Amino acid sequence: MQNAAGGGFLVFLRRDNMGFPETFKALSDPVRREILTMLRNGRMSAGEIASKFDMTAATVSYHLKQLKQADLIYETREKNFIYYTLNTSVFEEIMMWFSQFTGKKKGAEKHEESTTD
Repeated sequence: MQNAAGGGFLVFLRRDNMGFPETFKALSDPVRREILTMLRNGRMSAGEIASKFDMTAATVSYHLKQLKQADLIYETREKNFIYYTLNTSVFEEIMMWFSQFTGKKKGAEKHEESTTD
């Protein structure tokens, strides 16, 4: 798909399960963002995550469910524990999508050079 200026291509990525609107909705909550920040250092059990917050286990479970549904985290079960890990591929997709809005467009550099001479 060409952009409105008629040049280049915009990056459109489609996520299989939820898509970007749901991902951004999950990221909009400060508690969920804090959970993601905590998971940056490696996997954590549900109990470890819950111990960092002053809220009920059910509320933490709700936030984990929202993050899982948005594919931002993975859940693995080992014996009696559930561990959560970041899904870095989703963050890479988001960064690729954001990258279309940064930097100069092709052709803009040539235009700048010709107008500054």
